[in-house]
Amino acid sequence: MLIRPATPADVPAVLPMVVKICALHESWDAAKYGYLPQPEKRYEKWLTKLANQERSVFLVADNQGQLVAFVAATVEQEIPVYRTKEFGFIHDLWVEPEYRQQGIAKQIVELTIERFRQMGVEQIRLDTAAINEGARKFFASCGFRVSIIEMLITGDKEQNL
Repeated sequence: MLIRPATPADVPAVLPMVVKICALHESWDAAKYGYLPQPEKRYEKWLTKLANQERSVFLVADNQGQLVAFVAATVEQEIPVYRTKEFGFIHDLWVEPEYRQQGIAKQIVELTIERFRQMGVEQIRLDTAAINEGARKFFASCGFRVSIIEMLITGDKEQNL
């Protein structure tokens, strides 16, 4: 399995995975992950931009020409009241179900951390859905720790349950 930087030409093959991750997130919490119709269309522009940026991380796992996983991460600016000026943020990580439990996600995350370190980015953050205990365990095995618990309220009482 080759894990490599994505190119703009890879974006169309990544978009079906984007559809899956968006559907999964929305099924977990529609209030938090209430996507506009066809979020992959918006991702297409964003991922193409990431593939061309030096200070972002967009990697794919390539299994003999078939893309089976990806990570999309960016460098974000912190508000100017903290010692940390910028941080890496992992937006999305997806491995196709039939390729899970093979160490692909671990390799992608380790490479993402390495790339951020090469850029001089000292802190890396990510979010996991409250329901996704497996992701928290996985990211903890990669060295991440819980640092904040986000809470949400909407105007719709049903969505707050």
